[in-house]
Amino acid sequence: MRRFTDLFIQLDQTNKTKDKIEFLESYFLEAPDQDKLWALALFTHKRPKRNVKTAQLREWCREVSSTSEWLFEESYQTVGDLAETISLLLPKTEKSTSKTLSEIIQELLSMKPLSDEEKKTSILSLWEELDQEGRFVFNKLITGGFRIGVSQNLITQAIAGAFKMDKTEVAHRIMGNWNPLTTTFESLILSQNPQDDLSRPYPFCLAHPVEADVASLGRPGEWLLEWKWDGIRGQLIHRNGEVYLWSRGEELITEKFPEIVEIGHQTPSGTVLDGEILPFREGSPLPFGALQTRIGRKNLTKKILTDVPVSFVAYDLLEWGGEDLRALTLEKRREKLELLCNIHPNFRVSELIQLPTWEDLTKEREKSRIKKAEGLMIKKRDGLYEVGRKRGNWWKWKIAPLTVDGVMLYAQKGHGRRADLYTDYTLAVWKEDQLVPFAKAYSGLTDQEIREVDRFVKKHTKERFGPVRTVEPELVFEIAFEGIQESPRHKSGIALRFPRILRWRKDKKPEDANTLTDLQDLLDLYGK
Repeated sequence: MRRFTDLFIQLDQTNKTKDKIEFLESYFLEAPDQDKLWALALFTHKRPKRNVKTAQLREWCREVSSTSEWLFEESYQTVGDLAETISLLLPKTEKSTSKTLSEIIQELLSMKPLSDEEKKTSILSLWEELDQEGRFVFNKLITGGFRIGVSQNLITQAIAGAFKMDKTEVAHRIMGNWNPLTTTFESLILSQNPQDDLSRPYPFCLAHPVEADVASLGRPGEWLLEWKWDGIRGQLIHRNGEVYLWSRGEELITEKFPEIVEIGHQTPSGTVLDGEILPFREGSPLPFGALQTRIGRKNLTKKILTDVPVSFVAYDLLEWGGEDLRALTLEKRREKLELLCNIHPNFRVSELIQLPTWEDLTKEREKSRIKKAEGLMIKKRDGLYEVGRKRGNWWKWKIAPLTVDGVMLYAQKGHGRRADLYTDYTLAVWKEDQLVPFAKAYSGLTDQEIREVDRFVKKHTKERFGPVRTVEPELVFEIAFEGIQESPRHKSGIALRFPRILRWRKDKKPEDANTLTDLQDLLDLYGK
């Protein structure tokens, strides 16, 4: 448990991807196999079911630490994290258990049939065995609050680096419904599996943003242009009768999109397509938010399949008849791709935009939001399909984001190195004389600006709700976002795509902020 605690603290205290991968690699090389397996499960959202209620943890902590209810709640509001609050309030101990992560988790799992009094005895005993940091991580195991910036892709990179494996092979192995109680790290990760080669995607070719005058790229005739859709980039693979669907983040998402699997089976064996998964109805893409309703579902009901139908828009053909085509020019790959254009009602080959001048193409690009696109992709006609982000052959020519000015209404502390600063803000717009929340944003300010806002929050707090503070509505921020759609879950009735702070509008007063009517106008233009 000490080794996993150290890993958790290291990960929580850095925002550098390289450092996180190094910490994870070291852990997976040094930890016992069963601990490796449980760490993998914890970081890929296969956490043990909670057998103890958080209300019980609060009550037992207050009892052991002789803390009154009001003082506990005041401490919780100040710290902003229940697991950390409990670890700080419990009486200090010099003990440090020799139990492993898997042994601790096994004890938590064994509590399910116990009475509340027996659970209390077990939890107090474990608290007594752990030092403060160990208690903090242990409490995280119980409450499930693992927000330390470790994605499944990061775990995949770390395991691949530690054991000299291909990333796609690791990604394939950790997908699915495996259970740490019924498998081993050896059989899950390290054993040979012939299916890995069949399912393996190619490294994705990525584009650079157009930053200079687009005319500097030369004649439009040297390029193929197509819409840049706002969906999930993926590779659809059909080999030896099996179909696999990979996201650009190297996650195997085959089970999430049965319609795309049907498309895959209609292609000849030995075919690999690069394209976009889009929610699509009546010839037009739906907002990305519709796709999100499917991504997080464990079970795809008939209703969700009907409400959010998806299509696969193919950009490129990477393999044909089992032959790797990436060394062919884009034009030649495209010729073969167009042979597939009528294989399935939910399959489309990406539309080419062929206009004689950059001025004409610029005007066409201005239609992006109406078409639910992010802009245009510009690809060299004679370009090869390269690995990763190499400058020259592929460019993304995105439209500028939408913007709106909002007033900060609520603030919450951040995590990791910003755990003591208020960095997460809820913004509001005017509805007549009332401020209505419409978005949350936590990126875009400099460190100096964050400290300045933090001081404002602490001096101008009106109310406290757990870790959240209501502040005097005085600060105005310009929020940038990529899309807008209706949302009954939000008080404003509107949800934004990728909201972030563009700048702090110190030149504006709260009354200068935008209105809900302004957002609804944008919704009418771009969200339907």
